[in-house]
Amino acid sequence: MRSRGSNNRLSSSRSLFQWRISSLILSMFATMAAFFVACRLWQEAESRVYLVKELDRRTGQGESAISVDDTLRIIDCREQQKKLSVLQMELNKAKKEGYVSKHLIETKDTNEKKKKKLLAVVGILTGFGRRHNRDAIRKAWMPTGTTLKKLEHEKGIIIRFVIGRSSNHGDNSDKDISNENKKTNDFLILNDHVETPEEQPKKTKLFFVDALQHWDAEFYVKVNDDIYLNIDALGAILASHVNKPRAYIGCMKSGGVFSKPYFRHASGEIFAISQALVQFISINKSILRTYAHDDVSAGSWFIGLDVKHVDEGKFCCSSWSSGAICAAS
Repeated sequence: MRSRGSNNRLSSSRSLFQWRISSLILSMFATMAAFFVACRLWQEAESRVYLVKELDRRTGQGESAISVDDTLRIIDCREQQKKLSVLQMELNKAKKEGYVSKHLIETKDTNEKKKKKLLAVVGILTGFGRRHNRDAIRKAWMPTGTTLKKLEHEKGIIIRFVIGRSSNHGDNSDKDISNENKKTNDFLILNDHVETPEEQPKKTKLFFVDALQHWDAEFYVKVNDDIYLNIDALGAILASHVNKPRAYIGCMKSGGVFSKPYFRHASGEIFAISQALVQFISINKSILRTYAHDDVSAGSWFIGLDVKHVDEGKFCCSSWSSGAICAAS
């Protein structure tokens, strides 16, 4: 009996010892495995840091170049660009095969024509009670009706009578001009100007300002309503000076005018200025002084500017000299 008990205790001791050995070995393996995994993770982390730094060094950026959202936007833009390219190819093919609406083509051509710059806007300064002068001009050299429109479209020349408003706004004088304009459609009415003889220089200034707002032209021409003009010859002269961005063209004069010394300026019967100078007048209209005569006033506006004074003898209207394009009535 004693022998059996001893054997049982010995067997139990051996089993416990073996279990402890197995647990110790497993713990050692687990610890070694943990160290191995930790070392691998550390090495991979170091590798990733190195790769990121190397990428940053090569790209010259401290952060990722673009985010995921940005990448998706770029991909979407590229897809849209591909679709647009396909649509453009299909549209071009349709145009060749005659499937594009004629209306669309005509509209495009019309818009291109509208964008074309005019050669000149000619303003004939007139006044109340001068209907006879205007009718004489219409019969002599200014086209009317469809012929006036044809001049605008084919030669790029706009012609308008220029007049202000009556001091008694809406009176018979204003009504007469409104009725005349309904029939002829050839007026530029300066609503902010009161029509008086002594305000002629101011009227000239406002004509340039108003004409610039209405039309995009190379030149703006001021003419008196007692001048007969060869409009084709005027167009030819102006066309020859288009390359001069700050041109002031007229029958130039200087010296004594009514016993007073004046600077160089063009005769007031007719003179032309380029768009750049009209823009200057428009910007500075509130500070540009006017004198007793519009020709002297216009000349004073350009003092100190880089202006090309073109002394054009053909603009001298005192008499029909050789090659003159105008004459005073």
